[in-house]
Amino acid sequence: MIVIYNPAAGQGRSGRLWRVLDILSGNGIKVRLEETRYAGHATVLAREAAQLPGQLIVAAGGDGTIAEVANGMAGSSARLGVIPLGTANVLARELNLPRTPRAVAAALAFGRTRALWPGIARGVGPERVFVQMLGVGLDAQVVHRLPGALKRALGRSAYVVQTLRELVRYDYAPIRLRIDGQAAEAGSVIVSKGTLYAGQYMLAPGAKPGEPGFSVALFERSGPWSALMYGAALPLNLLPNAPGLRLIRASHVEILGHGQVPAQADGDPAGAVPITVVDAKAPIQVVIS
Repeated sequence: MIVIYNPAAGQGRSGRLWRVLDILSGNGIKVRLEETRYAGHATVLAREAAQLPGQLIVAAGGDGTIAEVANGMAGSSARLGVIPLGTANVLARELNLPRTPRAVAAALAFGRTRALWPGIARGVGPERVFVQMLGVGLDAQVVHRLPGALKRALGRSAYVVQTLRELVRYDYAPIRLRIDGQAAEAGSVIVSKGTLYAGQYMLAPGAKPGEPGFSVALFERSGPWSALMYGAALPLNLLPNAPGLRLIRASHVEILGHGQVPAQADGDPAGAVPITVVDAKAPIQVVIS
């Protein structure tokens, strides 16, 4: 078993990692720990580890770290384990993964899995795997401009603070799309593999993480007041029924533009449009409880 640990994502939560490793070692399970040193390093480490057949590769970090590890595992027979150390841990909540050290260690030891079918975002730079969602518009601008110090200090609350800052800075330009060949337009877009967004909050009740395809959330109302309305509906789990939100099942999404609208994938900056979103060639097996 190889554990790929992102020390930035685990700030203040590294004790959970060490307790998991102590339990595994105490039960005779051999673990190799690798720390990431730069953005994208988890992908490099996972790609190297996946050369061995049947490898269990464990991502110790947040959703961005998990996505990097999944990117390195793509096309291999490796299984993905998760030690959730991130700010929101959306995928861990989505798949109801264990969170206490003893439960995490037990799940990794037994290795029972379920399928997760990632998405792939293709844009100007290298393509990237995402395991939960890709956002374009206001939420992506928040991710791009969120200071690391603020995130470390406030955790998930930092996103609320940064969103309030960006409400008056973002230009709310319309976003044009082609969804399975059909033209569409929205103020913001989230292409989701899962049902949840920003932690434990419901966005797309019809999403199916283990199957091909996406739930595309089109926020058709735009501007600061609409953004505030959507933001208020989120913690009440009323967002799927909010006025101006349209949810569409799709398998191929083209988000058009010329580089001015930012994108984020699994909570990390992901460049800007144009972006094409398609399914990965095959699912990944994720260790569950």
